[in-house]
Amino acid sequence: MKKLIYILLIVGIFLSGMATEELFASGIDRVGTCAASQLLVPVGARNIALGGSSIALSSGIEAIFWNPAGIARSGNNADMIVSWMDYIADIGVNYFAVSGNFSGFGSLAFGVKSFSFGDIPITTEEAPDGTGGTFSPTFFTAGLTYARQLTDRVFIGATLNIISEKIQRVSATGVAINVGVQYHNFANIPGFNIGVVVKDVGTEMKYDGPGMLRYGQIEGAGRGLSFSKLEAASFDLPSTIELGISYSLGMPGNSKVLLSGVFQNNNYASDEYRVGAEYSFGDMVFLRGGSTIGVQGPDINPDDYNVNENYLFGLTFGGGLKLNITGLDMELDYAYRGVEIFTANHVFGLKIGF
Repeated sequence: MKKLIYILLIVGIFLSGMATEELFASGIDRVGTCAASQLLVPVGARNIALGGSSIALSSGIEAIFWNPAGIARSGNNADMIVSWMDYIADIGVNYFAVSGNFSGFGSLAFGVKSFSFGDIPITTEEAPDGTGGTFSPTFFTAGLTYARQLTDRVFIGATLNIISEKIQRVSATGVAINVGVQYHNFANIPGFNIGVVVKDVGTEMKYDGPGMLRYGQIEGAGRGLSFSKLEAASFDLPSTIELGISYSLGMPGNSKVLLSGVFQNNNYASDEYRVGAEYSFGDMVFLRGGSTIGVQGPDINPDDYNVNENYLFGLTFGGGLKLNITGLDMELDYAYRGVEIFTANHVFGLKIGF
């Protein structure tokens, strides 16, 4: 009963604190004005199936995106993940990462997330219906992660990401940093964890390249036709702050239930609450579900804009199967994420550890 009271008290403080006006950054007023929105596209079937609510409990190689502190909690010497997502508008998201634990030093990981857009017809001012040629944008994020266990309960981690975007003859690059902390068995309550992560803090991004050149007559200039260069504006990265909690409940029959929740403050979107649950049997079979609730904010009139009516993503669910084959821990995961307007996202992942 004492533990339950602690849990309810902390959760109550957490939720009431999130509702204060000071935490609303009016990010909804800046929707669509940030650079590198690819940074917001999640990876990892398990955590997507949990609705992205897992920053306090995410562990191992999949934690790189959600909370880099979690890779220090891997029970393996080395891990690898391969993931693919059928994203919106026929866009594919591919992800690959490897990590290793080094005694006395910590954990290191390297991951790459890339996007496949297919062939897009080339159009110009002179040929708005297409020139007959095609192009394919190249978007990717490559990151190096370091994590370490500070005490038996506290884990920290940081990721340095290099961002690259190229569209025909223009490109932009940037650098972003993610920093996270996980505190396990908080307040001496077994199974109760908290997590904090700051994501995508870094340089502005600006498109440049020969595609910015235009050939024509400059009005008022005393010269003939010539090239002039358009100067693109610089844009900030879509930084976020996330606060998360989770609780593990032991169940009869060698099964367990994980409950998790996150508040995410978005600098360039509406804020969000995310919740999720996972049922596991024998640490081998997993069933998961989650949801996201948009936060309207104190200065937004619901009659003018309703966050949840305009929120693109819906309910999530999925499952996983974990096996040990000839000394290798192998986990197959699947996640489904409902999407308004577009077709739903399907995510497949394979994790291997030894």
